[in-house]
Amino acid sequence: METQKALDVVLMAAERSLTRAEGLPRRPWFVHQVYAPGFYTGYGVKTLPAVREALEQREWTQAEEQARSVAGVLEGFAAQIDRATAIVSTR
Repeated sequence: METQKALDVVLMAAERSLTRAEGLPRRPWFVHQVYAPGFYTGYGVKTLPAVREALEQREWTQAEEQARSVAGVLEGFAAQIDRATAIVSTR
């Protein structure tokens, strides 16, 4: 039971690690960095929206900045998955 609780905590943190408090460019209320409704397309989901939309708008500097930011988010997510794997591996 303790293992399950520890795993639940890590997995919740993993999902939260995919967000940034400052949100997306032009949409600070969307904090998830992996998916969000498109800024230009309405409710259609865009993956890696900050990077993708900057590329689509040919805003190369912003695309590079957002790619670095999203890479950090994904590295944080990977670290959480490593923690979850360690918990499961000790069973």
